[in-house]
Amino acid sequence: MAEIMNNSYILERLREEIESVVGNTRLVQETDLPNLLYLQATIKEGLRLHPLVPLVLRTVQEGCTIGGFYVPKKTTLVVNGYAIMRDPDNWEDPLEFKPERFLDSSRSSQKDAIKEEVLNYIPFGSGRRGCPGANLAYVSVGTSIGVMVQCFDWKIKGDKINMNEAPGKISLTMAHPLKCTLVPRTLIPLASSLHMSNS
Repeated sequence: MAEIMNNSYILERLREEIESVVGNTRLVQETDLPNLLYLQATIKEGLRLHPLVPLVLRTVQEGCTIGGFYVPKKTTLVVNGYAIMRDPDNWEDPLEFKPERFLDSSRSSQKDAIKEEVLNYIPFGSGRRGCPGANLAYVSVGTSIGVMVQCFDWKIKGDKINMNEAPGKISLTMAHPLKCTLVPRTLIPLASSLHMSNS
């Protein structure tokens, strides 16, 4: 949400997409997500720039050679997903928040898209050891962000939110707390249904 608030055009584009797909008589639901392509791209871009777990440990089961270096059996490797997903050799403008990079029309070919997904985009790990909860995470975050964009105007003090990160024990967090004001949007049919459900 902080990246969305820092980029008002993204917030407006998300609202337009939600309005055209979902309307204003109900909230975003899981079944809407396949049709909310810009919302999906925004979530992927957020996870690319701000992965929850930036480093992943792996142990080599058999000795092998990688990039000309011999790696002995039982060596522990640290995969730096944070660096991979910000590598300028793999991403154009890697430090910029650009959800458009995950829209099919912005990719040069399907082959490049598959390579990008497998090798360069690893917020949940990769391969057989990838997080089994990745799909659930996309659904949970998608519906949550969708509803927050749909139902509230977000106000911050100043021009931009400080996106610097502070290390946690195994995850990254924002270095400065997110301080914002939420103002319910006046979507008449939606607002009345929300009021009735809270009664």
